[in-house]
Amino acid sequence: MCPTKIGKKGHTTQLYTLGVVSYHFRMKTGLAALISPHTLNTFLELYSTNTPLLVKHPAASLRALRELPFLASLPDLLSSWPHTIQAHLPDLRDEASSVDTTARDARKLFENGMGLLFNEVHTVSPVLCEWLEEIKQDLGVSALTYSRCMVYATPDGRGTAPHFDQNINFVLQLQGTKTWKVAPNSQVLNPMSRHTMGQPADPELSGYLEAPLPSELPETASSYELTPGSLLFVPRGCWHQTLASGEALSLNFTFSAPTWIDLFTAAIRSRLALSPQWRQTADGVSSPERRPAAQTQFDSLLQELVADLPFWKAADILDATDPQ
Repeated sequence: MCPTKIGKKGHTTQLYTLGVVSYHFRMKTGLAALISPHTLNTFLELYSTNTPLLVKHPAASLRALRELPFLASLPDLLSSWPHTIQAHLPDLRDEASSVDTTARDARKLFENGMGLLFNEVHTVSPVLCEWLEEIKQDLGVSALTYSRCMVYATPDGRGTAPHFDQNINFVLQLQGTKTWKVAPNSQVLNPMSRHTMGQPADPELSGYLEAPLPSELPETASSYELTPGSLLFVPRGCWHQTLASGEALSLNFTFSAPTWIDLFTAAIRSRLALSPQWRQTADGVSSPERRPAAQTQFDSLLQELVADLPFWKAADILDATDPQ
């Protein structure tokens, strides 16, 4: 949940408020600011082909984000952070193996080589909320998209294990240097869940894999060096891993957008929920004696659905999920 926005669309007059800190000026927000000097059309071409984009912003660019007071340093963030922090355990150094900790203990864990993840950072910053909303609108994804800001603190010489995400990710390097290795995912196009290399695939992911999952990134993986002010677009589903040189701090704008599957299933559930017959308990499905009667009842419902589906239109579904 975001704090209340202040100012007109695309601008803000309040940068950040947490505790007793308050900082004011005007700034422009949105995807265009992140990818400048590239155009939105250029970006959308890369976006459509799952191609990463690295932008080396000059020192004066994106200062409104880079100079947020609570992101000035890891100590500043730890001293003001009101929620739990996720610490990545040494076995994987990844979100797939982590523990929740307090800000008080997080610094010790960081000094012992454990990366830290501050989740839902936009909930303490009206400015980040505004950026999230602007970028989401520019991308044109569904209003049902799960949008969030995260901050990663990575110790010197550490990083994340190779993995892919189901989300769209923009990474702004705030401090330190972090090298990203990114490779296309030839095992599965458009994955619907996150996966860390070397771990078992979840059952749904296993069902639509097109090839066995690899044990290491290919030698052809592209390398991107992020220094303070660098912006990297990481497409959904791309394999990637990171390595920090010096203590590194980065701000992520992340969007887990619904697929066509999600929009259709949301619409069909809403439609079927109007029927008392569909809302009945699915009795007898696990009983050998009652299973035939249950199947007959279910077949009758499915036949009604099949007869209704020809009248469904994409516009009607989108008007329900994303009204204009």
